[in-house]
Amino acid sequence: MSLNIKAYVMLVLASIFWAGNFIIGKFAFVESISPFSLVFFRWLTVWFILLPFTYKEILSKKKEILNSLPLLIFLGLASVGSFNSFVYISLQYTQVINASLFNTAIPAAIILSCFVFKIEKTNFYQLLGLLISVLGILVIITKFNLDILLNLNFNIGDIWMIGAVICWGLYSSFLKKLKLKISLLSFVHIVCSFGLIFLLPQFGYEYFQDNAATIDKTFIYCLIYLALFPSIGSYYCWAGAVSIIGPNRAGIFLSLIPLFSTFMAIFFFDEQFRYFHTIGSILVIIGLFLSNKKK
Repeated sequence: MSLNIKAYVMLVLASIFWAGNFIIGKFAFVESISPFSLVFFRWLTVWFILLPFTYKEILSKKKEILNSLPLLIFLGLASVGSFNSFVYISLQYTQVINASLFNTAIPAAIILSCFVFKIEKTNFYQLLGLLISVLGILVIITKFNLDILLNLNFNIGDIWMIGAVICWGLYSSFLKKLKLKISLLSFVHIVCSFGLIFLLPQFGYEYFQDNAATIDKTFIYCLIYLALFPSIGSYYCWAGAVSIIGPNRAGIFLSLIPLFSTFMAIFFFDEQFRYFHTIGSILVIIGLFLSNKKK
């Protein structure tokens, strides 16, 4: 199997696993599982699962890890520490379909981040695609209603999801700058460790407010899926694919997430795919194609 094909397979798998993340996030809200408890215990579970497989390599490369410490801390904050929390908060207020459709804008967020921080060269078509993708997102969050835009009367869940998209765009673009030679599992473990440091105060706040989740059978089932698939599986596949084909090319595969999650949302939660979802999605897809156009 060529490296490119391997990267494409990894990206499809990551998209399927992440699509399930939205479904579990919404299910957790229906079952009154608090978002910070869910994300904290999700990554704490991942941390303990990975520990036996990664600690030797991490200890043996302690010096190299310390040299990349600022970047690793940032990657942990942007992904584990922020992205997941924002997604679960978002799903308390907005539809799974809305939240997942925003993921189609992640390639645009990656392009914007690469352009602003000069991580990769950005051409005219990528910037044009970025603008059209942003227009598509505006159609979705305003429900194609100009009054909502003029009055800034947005769904708070949609705003949280835009924050999540920006965080993942930053994570993916800065991932390309990482020169640390380490296995993908050890990398995920390191990022998880720093992310948990930022998640701890959020969970502590919920705990002392008596809003922390009850550890029951439903909660454990959610954790098992989240720990194995959207966490270890997706992060492993995503980081591996980006290291092969780069963040800009990898980003387009994230448009598969809303496809999978929309079908799941319709099946599990009886959500409806409305006309403004269609218009916004078409604009974002046009933006994606333009972004991947050669000079």
